[in-house]
Formats: sequence, structure tokens, C-alpha cells
Amino acid sequence: MTIGLVIPSTPSYSETFFNSKIKGLQGHGFKVVVFTQTVNPNFNLCEVVRSPKVKGNKLLVLVHTVNVFFKLLLHLKRVIRYYRLLKDNGFSLKTIIKRIYLNSHILINDLDWLHFGFATQAIGSEYVAKAIGAKMAISFRGFDINVYPLKHPNCYLNVWKNVDKVHSISRYLVEEAYNIGLEKLVPVSIITPAVDERIINKFVGNQYSKDYGSLSICTVARLHWIKDLTTALETIKILKNTLPHVVYHIIGDGHTKERERYLFMVNQLALEENVIFHWKLSHNDTLELVSRSDIYLQTSLNEGFCNAVLEAQALGRLCIVSDVGGLKENLVNGKTGWLVKSQQPQLFAKKIVEVIELSEKDKKTISQNAINRVQKNFLLSRQNSKFVQFYTTQE
Repeated sequence: MTIGLVIPSTPSYSETFFNSKIKGLQGHGFKVVVFTQTVNPNFNLCEVVRSPKVKGNKLLVLVHTVNVFFKLLLHLKRVIRYYRLLKDNGFSLKTIIKRIYLNSHILINDLDWLHFGFATQAIGSEYVAKAIGAKMAISFRGFDINVYPLKHPNCYLNVWKNVDKVHSISRYLVEEAYNIGLEKLVPVSIITPAVDERIINKFVGNQYSKDYGSLSICTVARLHWIKDLTTALETIKILKNTLPHVVYHIIGDGHTKERERYLFMVNQLALEENVIFHWKLSHNDTLELVSRSDIYLQTSLNEGFCNAVLEAQALGRLCIVSDVGGLKENLVNGKTGWLVKSQQPQLFAKKIVEVIELSEKDKKTISQNAINRVQKNFLLSRQNSKFVQFYTTQE
């Protein structure tokens, strides 16, 4: 069986989700072909097919375009089928020609499944799977459902009409998709992010600080409004009144204007001695830092699931997170961590104080509960088996 995986760029070494998925499928005898716009020269897990050029030197683009259409002539029946599908669904000739060109790299390949790694990537390619005789799958992640449809209403109308199966990282995202048009008859599989225990186990076992004055708090988040680091920094400001030496580590980067925004906020809140921006770190360095923190904090406005919170639990950290979206499935309130109402720094600060005042026995209980739940439900081996079932199970 051949799976075509459409993603924006070939995954880097640290992007474990797609790398582990590809390796897992290959280990079960599947062939995987990645269709992408950007190619990482170090990626060599499987065949990679790059999308046709649309920008750059005009002469090179012209030569590339001519080459693309010559290749399409060898698959004329598919091109005609694709043309008719688009024409029958009301697309103009100009749009049809454009889409034939943009999807040419997929049209000339033989696939059993065409899987869009992000639902937004299926937009503009909704009829390709039917044209080549493949089944179409899409994956839901937070941005696909929480953000993009807000700016682009009805963006998935043609996707919903053509999708054969949905993969979602949380039940929450599925329910939200139903609200924007996904038919409940479409088969859905919930396959959450997972952790690689071979990597995680290297960092498990670090002890918590017994000195409140040296309390260490950590967050892994890109500098984006939906992560709501504003609430996190305001929480640290409140904590500083009683814990003047609290240290807050932020791992993640963003655009220059976002960097400037949060650096300015730290200055205005007089937190220069308390907040450390680590910007972008390797996966190993991130796990090392998280594993040495007393509290893992996630104040997001919404999350599809959140890999970072899952990894923090796998490391046995005491996690305090917003009660939003997929985080309510990621963490069991009061058992593997704590949920707090979002955008409420006073409540986050109060919960952090409550947690650090717990007995060592209670802290260890929560920590071990978190580790046990991750090991039971969220390991890569389990995820890989679910993806095999995803493509082979008849609904």
C-alpha cells in the first residue's frame, strides 16, 4: 500500500510526529511518498516529490511549467478526469488550469491514500484523490480548526464533500469540525500525539526544588497570541510578590515583533531577573530544561492537544494548564496535573502556590500518575499501530 503524505515541508530531525509516523508505516510494509513545497536536504526517510515552481526566475519557471505539462500528457486520462470533476463542480477554466498545474506532482503518482497532514493543505486539492483513484484523508490540528476558519468562513466546503476519513489529535477538534460542516457520517480516528520513551526516559527522575525561593517554572510555546504568554508573565509578576527569586523559562521563538512585544512586557513588569527567553532549542535541550523545572505552565487560549504538555507529564513534571480545547483530554485534572480557567493570572498564581505547598508524597503521586498515564496511552508504538489501522480498517 502506498501512502501519499502532503505536508508543507519535509520534517526536521526534531519534528518527531511525522518522522515517527513515516518510520512506523514503513516498518509495517507501507510505502510512503511525501509531497511538499520545501525540502530539507537532510531528510532521507522516504521518497520526496516537490510541488511545481510558482515563483523565482521567470525563464526557469517557464521551463519548469513546460516540463510539467509534458509529464501530464503521459497521464492524460487522469488529467481529463480531474478537469471534469472541477468543471462539474463549477470551477472556471482559469482556475482548473491553475489547479492542474499546482497539483501536477500528485496527479502523476499512483497512490492508495492521499493524506493531507494539515486540513488547510487540502484546500485547492480537494478533488485530486478522486482523479487518481485514491482515498482522501485529512488531519486536524489546532490551527486547522481553531484559527483558519475564523478568517476564512466555509473554507472546507469542498474538503468535506471529498474526504473519506479524518484523523484528529483530539475529540475536541472533531466536535468543532462538526460545527463548521463536517458530516458525522465521515469516519474519524482520534490518534493523539505520542512520546518516544527511548528519548523521554533519559530525562525522567529529576527531583523538585525544596526551596521555594528557587522555584523553576517552564513553558514551551512559540511566540504567538494563541499561547497567551501575556497571562503567563502576569502570573509570574503575581508570584514574585511572595517568591522574589522565581525563575520562568520560556522555550520557543516567533517573529521579531512578537519577540519585542514580550521583551517589552518583561521590562514593564520588572521581571528581567525572573524571566529567561531561550528562544528555539533542540528537542533534547528542551526536554533537559523541562525535566529540571518544578512546574510546567501552559496558559494557552486554546490547544488542539499540545505535545509539550504531554511530554512534560511523561517527564513527571507538575503541570498547570488552561482548561481549554484538547488540553482537557491531554491532562486529567487533579490526577495527572491541574486545569485552570484561561486568561486568569490570579488563578494560575494561586494554583501554583497550592501545588508547591503540597507534601512531597502528594507531588510524587501526581508525578507518577502522569508518567503512568502517558506510558499506558501515549507511546509511539501505540500511535504507529493506530495509523496502520487507520489505513487498513474498512469503515
